Amino acid sequence: MMQDNFEANKGLIKGKRILVTGAGGFVGGHLARELHRQGNFVRAVDVKWDGFIDNPYYSESMTLDLREPENAIKAVGGMDYVFDLAANVGGMAWITKIAAEIMRDNQRININLLEACRKNDVERVFFSSSACVYPYTLQETTDSPKLKESDVAPYNPDTFYGWEKLLMEKECEAYANDYGLVTRIARFHTIYGEGSAHDGVRDKVPSALCRKVIQASDGGSIEIWGDGKQTRSFLYVSDCVEGVISLMASNCKEPLNIGSDKLITIDALADMVIGMSGKKLNKRYDLTKPQGVRGRCADITLAKKILGWTPKIPLEEGMSRTYHFVEGLLKNNSLKE
Repeated sequence: MMQDNFEANKGLIKGKRILVTGAGGFVGGHLARELHRQGNFVRAVDVKWDGFIDNPYYSESMTLDLREPENAIKAVGGMDYVFDLAANVGGMAWITKIAAEIMRDNQRININLLEACRKNDVERVFFSSSACVYPYTLQETTDSPKLKESDVAPYNPDTFYGWEKLLMEKECEAYANDYGLVTRIARFHTIYGEGSAHDGVRDKVPSALCRKVIQASDGGSIEIWGDGKQTRSFLYVSDCVEGVISLMASNCKEPLNIGSDKLITIDALADMVIGMSGKKLNKRYDLTKPQGVRGRCADITLAKKILGWTPKIPLEEGMSRTYHFVEGLLKNNSLKE
């Protein structure tokens, strides 16, 4: 039953004591800031702090390694809601490089948090899952159909990271069934924007392309992983945050796609970023680098119907913001050097 201080379908939660894990990172940082802006008490927890959002965007902070059960108990204590965004994560290069470490770290973090929430009688728990849970066989062509939530079975994720996320979705379901823990799950489809990694190690396609274009000399070239024909959909971070909060405030018990249903090739995205730079750049292709599935796009029919949520920021606008953010960081870093 909806409580009085929920404002469902409007991306609002008010008057709650909220824990955001992974708050020193990209999506977690933006989410903590918005929840704090809406008037909630926000406890921000992370093992490290990237510092891309100006403080204060939380009520209190704790630096904790949530792989340790006692730290999860400490983080959760006294909280009404928990938003679990802590993860060992990165782009395709990262999640294909250290699969065992990612599975081990993330399972420990998430199971510790679920158990801590159970012991502390937390009202609601949000878990950030991924489009990587969907079967590889549904994503083998550039024009693959949009992925519906029901497409997850029969299970066959394309990465160990996807299997880890799928396992945690089932763990949430088990805790809901056995202990009555109220859980909400979003399957993210490539979130981008200011604050996303741009280090050449953990970065995903949008920020990686921005970095490559900014660092390239006019008349030079940038490297594209794969043939550039692979397709994806990209969701700007503020739209993601609104979707997450709307989902948490809803009665939806099943996992929901939080993503964009607008498909674009990597080639076209690269051309968009090159156009923003004003440079003349060629593209060279490396077919030996990881490129993931051939085509992936979100079906957000259920999110529209259940939450009344749709993305608001066009890709061109979001990429422009991301480009200028990365440009500013790279410029500041070069000045420091």
